This record gives sequence, structure tokens and C-alpha cells, in this order.
Amino acid sequence: MTRIYTRTGDSGDTSLFGGQRVRKDDLRVRAYGAIDETNAALGVARAAGPAPEIDAVLARLQHHLFDLGAELATPPTASSAAAAHIQRVAPAWVAALEGDIDRFEDALPPLKTFVLPGGTPSAAALHVARTVARRAEREIVTLAAHAPVNADLLRFVNRLSDLLFVLARAANHMAGNADATWIPAR
Repeated sequence: MTRIYTRTGDSGDTSLFGGQRVRKDDLRVRAYGAIDETNAALGVARAAGPAPEIDAVLARLQHHLFDLGAELATPPTASSAAAAHIQRVAPAWVAALEGDIDRFEDALPPLKTFVLPGGTPSAAALHVARTVARRAEREIVTLAAHAPVNADLLRFVNRLSDLLFVLARAANHMAGNADATWIPAR
């Protein structure tokens, strides 16, 4: 029986795809770790019971994020055999996010002010996922300043948080809840 623990990371390092050992706080590990957190936040959003059309989008996103994390975990120095098994983020993924944004946003009232996170449990969970996705994007941007990163991957993560914002609004709208809007302090 294979055990979940390997003891190979007990000294604070881990393996990237291809076998290279790096510290667990390496920029690449931080980037794919933040994507893993985003995926977990999407799992929480799905558990909150969004409308089926939102859940279908979230399910697809979870699979894409797993592929995206694998791409981040594969450094440019990885062997071609290791890299051959990785599904790279493609322009079609970004186009699909933009299509989802447009489709859901077209059914929403226009924005006139900032929206406060909250509303239904589903919408609130999507807002949390949005902020986690933004943090993941910042980690990937930091990595990209030090190592090559697929430009489509950067575009995908940027659109992801936009989509999660629109889905949070859509979840509230579908439940008959208006957006909670920001009112400046006086």
C-alpha cells in the first residue's frame, strides 16, 4: 500500500515535475500552491450550492486549474519527457473565460458602483475564491519576473478572477438578491 507521506520534504524542500528539488518557499512552488488554494476555494464555492449553470463552469475551471498548476510545477529546465505530459494553458482557455464572462454579465444589471462581497452563501464563496485567485495571480506575476511563464497562463489567471466576480454577482441575481453596493463613509 502506498502511503501519502514520503518524508522527502521533511527538510523543507520538494520536487518539481522533472525531479528538480527546490525549497518549499521557492517562487514556483508558491505560484502553484496559490493555484491549489484557488482550486480548493472553488470546491468550497461548489459545495455552497450554486445554480447548475454556475456549477458547470466551476467544475471545468477546477480541471483547468489542475492542469495550470502542473504547468507551473514544470520548470523550463524539466526534461522533454516530463514536459510532454503537461497540458499547457492555451488561448482557447482564455477565450472560453471571456465567453463565460460575457454570457453571465449580459444577464446582470449594469454596475454603477463597487460591489461588496457577500449575499448568498454561493456568492460569498465565489467572492472569496476571487480574492484567492487574485493572490495566485500576484504570485505568478512574481514568478514571471524571474522565470519564463506562458503568457496565456497569465491571461487565464487574470480573466479567472474577473469571471469569479461576475459569477458571484450572477449567483446573487439568480437568487433574487441585489448586489450589496459600497457606500463611502461620511
